[in-house]
Amino acid sequence: MAASPSRPSPLEQFLQYAEFERGLSANTIASYRRELGKFFAFLGERRLDCLRLDEAGLVDFIRREGRRGGAASSQAHLISTLRSFYRFLLHDDLVDASPAAAVALPKRWARLPKYLTTEEVERLLEAPDAATPRGLRDRAILELMYATGLRVSEVAQLKAADVYLDEGFLRVRGKGGKERVVPFSSAARSRLQAYLEAGRPALAGGGAEPMFVNRGGAPFSRQGLWKMIKGHGGRVGLAARLTPHVLRHSFATHLVERGADLRSVQMLLGHSSITTTEIYTHLAKDQLKRIYDEFHPRARRKGKESKGGEPGSPR
Repeated sequence: MAASPSRPSPLEQFLQYAEFERGLSANTIASYRRELGKFFAFLGERRLDCLRLDEAGLVDFIRREGRRGGAASSQAHLISTLRSFYRFLLHDDLVDASPAAAVALPKRWARLPKYLTTEEVERLLEAPDAATPRGLRDRAILELMYATGLRVSEVAQLKAADVYLDEGFLRVRGKGGKERVVPFSSAARSRLQAYLEAGRPALAGGGAEPMFVNRGGAPFSRQGLWKMIKGHGGRVGLAARLTPHVLRHSFATHLVERGADLRSVQMLLGHSSITTTEIYTHLAKDQLKRIYDEFHPRARRKGKESKGGEPGSPR
């Protein structure tokens, strides 16, 4: 499919998403580009469109690459790349179904997402200069992202009319155009209020529709938000670990650690499947172990017995 003059190709859209929303490394982006370059060369030879490809056509390409040799791990990486690519197209409504969804991957351990400690989050939220309009804006964005777990694309698309300041919630249009209602904290409300009163009028001028705007009054792009977040992260020593998705993972992890049930976290994050949310149960395992050690009677006795037993117990 040829790109229109004003819209990048599906491949370039995916690579921009991987770089600026997911914050993936340059090596990972290069790997995606290399694997998908082979895929698009195959499509060109067969005169096929990636947006209309079926599972049989995709499997044909995978088998062709397999016949060219290489380790099983290389084929697994190729399949993983194709699944990521089509998952992006599906979520952005560019395809109705993913031809890669049923293509099996070798079983492997789930990789736990990175997240910040609460102390690191506090440092990040205080990084922007509240004496400037841009600082007020950046504080509001960072506070809102941590308070709601919004994706960077959802922040970029947020409209002023979708924020109900007095009620403390906002309407979000997530992946696939699905709408959800997300509450936000009193701290986020305070910073949004400061931005709306003193920051946004100076940046947007005549009351632009987007909630968050750049210096020219235009909506923030994914790239602009990513650079802003990384910039403030660098000022507080978090640049190497910080991406917009790390804030989203921090939001979910801290909720689960404090006892939030997965169904509620699933609704707040906008996950279509509870299995996507279940990854956060692994991140809370240390917290669960501490609770067990503190409250289970045998766990508490173990410490006493190791010092010679309880009073009156047999030796």
